[in-house]
Amino acid sequence: MTEAAPTLDQELTAFYRDVEAQNLAPLWPSTAQLLPAEPKTKVKPFLWQWSELRRLMYQAGELIPLERGGERRVLALVNPGLGGKLAATQTLWGAVQIVMPGEIAPCHRHTASAIRFIIEGERSYTTINGDKCLMSRGDLVLTPNWTWHDHGCESDQPIIWMDGLDLPLAGDLDAVFFEFPREMRQATASINASETKFAGPHLQPTWEKPAAGQSSLLNFKWEPTYQALKRIGEAPASPFDDVCFEYLNPSTGGPVLPTMSCYIQLIRPSVHTQAHRQVNSAVYHVFDGRGFSVINGQRFDWQRGDFFVVPPWAWYEHANDAMDPAILFSVQDTPVMHALGLYREQPYEQNHGRQHVTATFGR
Repeated sequence: MTEAAPTLDQELTAFYRDVEAQNLAPLWPSTAQLLPAEPKTKVKPFLWQWSELRRLMYQAGELIPLERGGERRVLALVNPGLGGKLAATQTLWGAVQIVMPGEIAPCHRHTASAIRFIIEGERSYTTINGDKCLMSRGDLVLTPNWTWHDHGCESDQPIIWMDGLDLPLAGDLDAVFFEFPREMRQATASINASETKFAGPHLQPTWEKPAAGQSSLLNFKWEPTYQALKRIGEAPASPFDDVCFEYLNPSTGGPVLPTMSCYIQLIRPSVHTQAHRQVNSAVYHVFDGRGFSVINGQRFDWQRGDFFVVPPWAWYEHANDAMDPAILFSVQDTPVMHALGLYREQPYEQNHGRQHVTATFGR
């Protein structure tokens, strides 16, 4: 009696088993997953309230010492859509850091680039490759990749800032390196040297050649930034972001870091922007004021100190329903998208540019 020939289903089962055994995978069952019509991100829009963050940061200041091994007293913003990954978005690390009076956060360096936006405190510093950058509320301080840096608080009050790093991106690329010297603190070669040389409008020192890929200016002070926002007055601005400025590397006119852009924006009273979406992701900090954002139809009410995330290719708009201006700071992975030729943006063309609110965060 002749044995029956295998059916097609049996042949396919054997074929797929053989393919898997060779650490191969067929494309045809996975095309829709690998090549969606538009991005399908796991990043969720989310909001962290400053009242809770600040309470926990002060508790950490009392309980957690700064020493070798721990290095930094930081609470990371963990996006609930990323399965426990320590990241605010798929490419951006967002966090809050506190240094108590008289403390030094030890010197180290890493290949992840970082920004520090000062939320609270005065008379503190970050020393970057020997340049002691003095920090106060509203200042933006850069620590480009592989630069030595330590932080200190010379005030009788703690200093708290927002950390923004491209650490998740560097980690996914298996490009994270970390190193620390024996000394807790660098020798100070200069004070505010980058600001002295490069903060002048439209002026560059002819004798200085900044390192490739690094901003020549490391400390962007708050007062001139705020004056730039106020000078716009009632003049027309962006329909999507109202009064919005990007911090720039003065030597190139490009973003402050190769992988991250930083923005400061003023949402004037009674302004409700139009919605749009961009392929990059963003971590926002509410520097002052209150208002709300609508992200993919969900309303997020925010006030001074809060943080929130806008995922890639998510519709979003901002509104200020208060009597006073609102100021938002954000760090975004826009330079990566431009460098890879992937950047896109699109305006929301329905309902006069406004989304319908279908839910409110926290309710």
